Amino acid sequence: MLVPYEYVPHQMERMQEFINFIFDVWCSAPSGAPYSLNLYNGNPDLKEIMTAFHYADTQIADFYSSNIEAIYRHFSQLDQGQIDQLRLWFDANNQIEAACSDKDLQIARYAEVEALDANLAAALRKFFTGIYDKVGAADLVQKIGTISAHHDAFVLVNNFGKCPFCGLSDLKGEYHEKREAYDHYLPKALYPFNSINFRNLVPTCHECNSVYKLQKDPAFGEGARRKSFFAYSAVPSDIRIKVKLASPNYESISPDDIVFEYGPPEKTEEIATWCDLYGIDERYKAKCCGENDGKYWVAQVLDECANEGVTPDQLMARIRRQAEKSPLAESNFLKKAFLEGCKEAGFF
Repeated sequence: MLVPYEYVPHQMERMQEFINFIFDVWCSAPSGAPYSLNLYNGNPDLKEIMTAFHYADTQIADFYSSNIEAIYRHFSQLDQGQIDQLRLWFDANNQIEAACSDKDLQIARYAEVEALDANLAAALRKFFTGIYDKVGAADLVQKIGTISAHHDAFVLVNNFGKCPFCGLSDLKGEYHEKREAYDHYLPKALYPFNSINFRNLVPTCHECNSVYKLQKDPAFGEGARRKSFFAYSAVPSDIRIKVKLASPNYESISPDDIVFEYGPPEKTEEIATWCDLYGIDERYKAKCCGENDGKYWVAQVLDECANEGVTPDQLMARIRRQAEKSPLAESNFLKKAFLEGCKEAGFF
């Protein structure tokens, strides 16, 4: 991830607070108490919502009421050891930053829950994969607001206008009526418990979200835990890119002629995950080989050197300043790296 987002607190976070309370209700099921609305007495706002859902005759209301009660009944059949394990998984799956950085954190996918109780896993999957699309229920909106309102607040703070995962595509912002989709960084199809956790929800360009990442798992690669960038990290990613070229002529350059080297070394694992999730090598090579991108960048340098009385070193100094000041503008981060590689290859 080229640039981390700044996390923006919002009332939508209350939905995760409601989920936390509902999970505690589920964990109380083995005590033998029958399911009832009184289980929500400790959270008046949630009880008001659940009461409205209970008496409403809508599909969304039925989704919440029936699924939450069904999961309660599954929990009622568990022993204390199983409850304790689910509590550990629930807590771990909602530590999104730690899930990205700490490979020893025992996060749980549906596969792990299935090993504990297959019927419970199926019920949890039905609920947590469906809940994100149903937070617009009127009774919920009164308490938590809307995702669109969250997005409006989000883009006022994160207003760089480019996808921070690839640095190539535009992101819709405050001047657009539409908004970008939110990606579930830990995919909701794979992970229970965090599908409405806003530290796991990140606005992402269509290419990154729906063409390349899809359901890829940032936390596991080839069956083993791996590190990944946390989208809301307070620490800059500080990715450095070096380009090496094998082509003798920029006009005939192809992806096979390009090798990318990424740094810094201490983030090698996170960078490898980033490249895998978003097809970074393929996309950056295509950009560098494009007639109106990489090849144009070189042609522009040659033209300015020939007609504007500047040297390649002077031009590169200017390009480096631009990349330092505004790395995402006009793909400056990649333009700088590619042109440095071109200069090293003797193109100018």
